[in-house]
Amino acid sequence: MTGTALVGLPSIDEIMAVKKMEPTRVTKPTRKSIRQLEALSEISEAITSDTYLDDILRLIVVVTAKVMDSNICSLMLLNEETRKLEIRATQVVSETYLRKAPVRIGEGVSGRAAFENRPIDVLDVKKDETYVNKEVALKENLCSLLSTPMSVRGKVIGVINCYTSTPHEFSDEEKTILATVANQAAMAIENTNLVIKAKLMEEELETRKLIERSKDILMEQRGITGYEAFQAMRRKSMDTRKPIREIAEAVILANEVGTK
Repeated sequence: MTGTALVGLPSIDEIMAVKKMEPTRVTKPTRKSIRQLEALSEISEAITSDTYLDDILRLIVVVTAKVMDSNICSLMLLNEETRKLEIRATQVVSETYLRKAPVRIGEGVSGRAAFENRPIDVLDVKKDETYVNKEVALKENLCSLLSTPMSVRGKVIGVINCYTSTPHEFSDEEKTILATVANQAAMAIENTNLVIKAKLMEEELETRKLIERSKDILMEQRGITGYEAFQAMRRKSMDTRKPIREIAEAVILANEVGTK
């Protein structure tokens, strides 16, 4: 991110130059831009670290709520099976908000933002006919909402919501900030998914190697075919309710002990 200017925000070099100014010469808008850039930098550093995904998402909503002056910021992920958006992270501890029902794609403000893959803002959710959780809005004093989709290669995986407690028209700069945060969050989620898939593929490959090695041992010991050796391990796996990998490892271990 260093040296790169974000849309609607000053570059790193410009920020550093402003920081060297006398405090009285730094205008309020510039101070806000510095705060926004520092927040994005903090999120970016978290994404490239070894921090767990849940902690990264928690950091994202906390920092975003602060920089957007939002009383509630939440990150919702799409459940592929139910096709509903579910709260995954928020900086609030309100049980009322946390128990808020999942939102269907295309339903409500967040659902429409996900379905149309574009940011949607509402001046007052309590008066908006499409908003589906008005009881929560009344109890938590929610007013304006900016809902921005998170997408990976054009596929929406969730949304980030920012609420205010008073009527607020979100500026283009604020929309840019939240869009940038949404992209960073999507990147963190995608990176985590790729790591998980890579580990699963690695484990599957290792399992296949163990099975092939154990098959060779049984074929030699019992004078049977590879198919018969595999079926023998498969039956043992079913009888003992243990993964076939454990059966294969037991065969290999027994052979190694027996040959010593």
